[in-house]
Amino acid sequence: MAKKKMILDLDTGVDDALALAYALATPDADLIGVVSSFGNTQVETAAQNTLKLLELLDEQHVPVFVGAAHSSTTDSFETMQVSMDIHGKNAIGDVILPDPKATPETTTAVDFLIASAHQYAEDLIVVPTGPLTNLAAAFQKDAQIADLIGNITLMGGALTVPGNVTPYTEANINQDPAAADYVFKHAKHLVMVGLDVTLQTLLTKKETQQWRDLGTRQGRVFADIFDYYIDAYDNLDINHAGAALHDPLAVGVAVDPNLVTLLPLNMMVDVNDGRTIGDPSRLRDPHKNNYVAVEVDEPFYLERFMNYTLQILS
Repeated sequence: MAKKKMILDLDTGVDDALALAYALATPDADLIGVVSSFGNTQVETAAQNTLKLLELLDEQHVPVFVGAAHSSTTDSFETMQVSMDIHGKNAIGDVILPDPKATPETTTAVDFLIASAHQYAEDLIVVPTGPLTNLAAAFQKDAQIADLIGNITLMGGALTVPGNVTPYTEANINQDPAAADYVFKHAKHLVMVGLDVTLQTLLTKKETQQWRDLGTRQGRVFADIFDYYIDAYDNLDINHAGAALHDPLAVGVAVDPNLVTLLPLNMMVDVNDGRTIGDPSRLRDPHKNNYVAVEVDEPFYLERFMNYTLQILS
């Protein structure tokens, strides 16, 4: 059986950095590229952050493609102040890394997604951890790829818990509800890893200290980045017990769905308020193309996450 190929779609902030490390470390998929998006920061900063982190991890062979600079329904994007408060002004915990030697690819993110879908089809996994703008644009440019991509596992949405932007809306979906609705309705196989489960997977300074104890530059940098996030969660009264592993959980589930309990439910996104909810027009359809993670094996996942990160940061 061919090894799965993975594309990450990152608005590279703190937890996106950990998703990148997880994707590089997992033996269950090859990371063939990263597309950047707006969200936690501007799209250019997201791309630069990804390039810097790839260089830090000595994985600069992974290509980075610049994606959407704003949502499908707007003409511009400004980073929310709360994002800067949580992720830092540079989106990676205000940790300063040297300018990367590599530069983004000249191919657009949309064209890379389309080409990869045709090349790898069922063996392709796409993991968006920001808005779904790039994927929706790719679907709309080449409708065929919606039925080619074997697995889309996204971090976003909230079904059984409140949102983190409005009472119903999670931040990534909130950035472009129209694009999210399009992808939910057209994807062949989509798994939503939302706040329902990511809020149950917390990392503390006990774990980041293990990265420091490696005595490597990579370990120190990642500990500094995530400690900023933990402190922000504490200072902003988001959670005093630790900070959520939102984006890396999506990568974990993408390669091993057994980490979570999945509810088969054809979904829609309310384009007015970004709510992720069952689609009344497709509820009775016997074929389900959407699955929602509603429970997570947190101890097992955390053990695997730490094993992988200790490996790549050493």
